[in-house]
Amino acid sequence: MSDPKLRIGWQEYQKLAPEAYAALTALSKAVSASGLEADLIEMLKIRASQINGCAFCTQYHLNAARKLNVPVEKLDLLIVWRDAGIFSEREQAALAWTEKLTRVAIDHISDDDYAAVAMYFSPAELAALTTAIGLINSWNRIAGPLGFPPPIPKPANKEQAHA
Repeated sequence: MSDPKLRIGWQEYQKLAPEAYAALTALSKAVSASGLEADLIEMLKIRASQINGCAFCTQYHLNAARKLNVPVEKLDLLIVWRDAGIFSEREQAALAWTEKLTRVAIDHISDDDYAAVAMYFSPAELAALTTAIGLINSWNRIAGPLGFPPPIPKPANKEQAHA
């Protein structure tokens, strides 16, 4: 197993590509303001990041999901959501759409795929959902190749540090 090396950190990326960073941040704010559930947005960002193998984004959005009090069982079972039996039909539709869009180069999006997600999301919600998925895939393709280190939370006390 190779030891990941920092290529360009996220703070350095902000300085090297300020316009791109600002655009991605603005898009993130638009998704947040769309009315989609914040916990759903975080779960789809985690799932796409898992698929893309982006350690930074996976950890970043796990941290964000925990702050939103997303049930730990959902976070633990997100990678096997189809078999977990704990995700709502709406969440399952969003996760299926996330996987389809994240793997779009492998498997074309069919009318049936669109119809399946459109059963649970209004056209405006579907536009926001698709934008959120596109955004996290963009971040995965920046953070992964540049080697952003995962933002591991620091333990609150010494006892947690030794757990």
